[in-house]
Amino acid sequence: MAGYSRPLWGWHRLDRSWASRLVADAEVEPEDLVVDVGAGTGVLTDALLARGAQVIAVELHRRRVSLLRERYSGRPVSVVHADAGDLRLPRRPFRVVANPPFAIVPALLRRLLASGSRLETAHLVVPRYVLRRWTSQRAPGAGRWNHEFVIRAGRTLPRGAFVPPAPRDAKVLAVRRLDGARPLDSRRTYRSAKRPTLFVAESQPPVERSSVIRTVHHGRRNSIEPELRPPEHPED
Repeated sequence: MAGYSRPLWGWHRLDRSWASRLVADAEVEPEDLVVDVGAGTGVLTDALLARGAQVIAVELHRRRVSLLRERYSGRPVSVVHADAGDLRLPRRPFRVVANPPFAIVPALLRRLLASGSRLETAHLVVPRYVLRRWTSQRAPGAGRWNHEFVIRAGRTLPRGAFVPPAPRDAKVLAVRRLDGARPLDSRRTYRSAKRPTLFVAESQPPVERSSVIRTVHHGRRNSIEPELRPPEHPED
């Protein structure tokens, strides 16, 4: 693109040992709901399962989606075929541990930090310039989300942490919900009753892990929605 000085290199798979380090840094605990955005071949998903997490593996590539569904059949993994930059996220507390395509990182961060998000923590592999921008005082939308979240720099991932080696090293961008901060009631911004509701009451009975979520298409957007019929409440 004319005038664009930073080349966007695509998606490079993490080496398994580095995937395990990233998951350890995230302090994932058994039964945590964790979203792996840009799941690829499942390297991070494997590391998350080893920690006892319930995983939502989001992948856009159709062939990879088929392989992931076959690979994790019967496991506590829900594979979602969706554009990672245009997701509707879970309506229960969740974490994100991901090595997403760099091109979608800004859109993904805006979605994770949006009003009403139930995000607890996120550990994302990002380019250095993205980390600098989002940890600065002029971070996009900081006036809206900095009362709920803090963003800091995590470990450095060298070129050799990726397979094949990446053009340059990368950083981990770590997001954490502030102690005592609770999501704003996103229903206050409700505009259209035709949009699918994702609210699930706490009193709903538990569902089997194999049916934690499904993908809902509404226009050009994708949703991650619990496999339950929610009460009649509007959402954002």
